[in-house]
Amino acid sequence: MIAEDKVYKIGRISHIHGIRGEVSLTFTDDVWDRAEAEYLILRIDGILVPFFMEEYRFRSDTTALIKFQDYDTANAARELCGADVYFPHALTPDRSEDEPYTWKYFTGFKVVTKENGELGTIDYVDDSTANILLHVGEHLIPAAEEFICSIDHQGRVLSMSLPEGLLEL
Repeated sequence: MIAEDKVYKIGRISHIHGIRGEVSLTFTDDVWDRAEAEYLILRIDGILVPFFMEEYRFRSDTTALIKFQDYDTANAARELCGADVYFPHALTPDRSEDEPYTWKYFTGFKVVTKENGELGTIDYVDDSTANILLHVGEHLIPAAEEFICSIDHQGRVLSMSLPEGLLEL
């Protein structure tokens, strides 16, 4: 079974495309292309399941058409519609020393503050607006470098110091 903390969400299967089993993936990170991955992980009936790709092609900066192995008809592919898509942290390409982390890298990290202790895990990074937000349970935390005290990459913990009253908003 694939553990939740070993993957991070990169998108969602929105609809089928054509009659040969292709699906449309709306994504926030094209890491599978940069990592030359053979598979993506989909949440099916609450379980994280690997699906091997036969082929894919980009339609735009946020959409790709993907053909998964053993899904050769529109009816078969229809069951994948609405599934969240994840990528394993272990397959994420190594960064060079001078390449900065993206905020999406921190998906799955625990957030700990001096003031409140452990807040939870970063479920999602919303970068759809100019103000990037970290979704930590019921909290929305602005993604700001000045709030970060330390990063434990091995333990996947982000220590932060948040302004007073921020969590009450």
